Amino acid sequence: MNKHSIVFLGLDTHKEFHEVAYCEEQRGASSVHYGRIPTSKVSVKNLIRQFESKYPGATIHVVYEAGYCCYVVAPSLIPKKPGERIKTDRRDALKLVK
Repeated sequence: MNKHSIVFLGLDTHKEFHEVAYCEEQRGASSVHYGRIPTSKVSVKNLIRQFESKYPGATIHVVYEAGYCCYVVAPSLIPKKPGERIKTDRRDALKLVK
């Protein structure tokens, strides 16, 4: 079994694509930008399968800003540093996994 027991996937969702980031459950682990995937069910299933094979035995938690499944995170509750006003999809996905 892999040393990681939980892996978090953050999805910043849009109509045409999801911006994806992930983070391993470890003290000091940093968020990693995975990239952009289409919004189709097949693409999301393939993404989950990739992480299941990369982290065998780990629990995968998927989080995103709003919707009908997974964890729902209110954008207003995501901590922001003072002066951090520029909003990008990549940055949002990285914040979600934190």
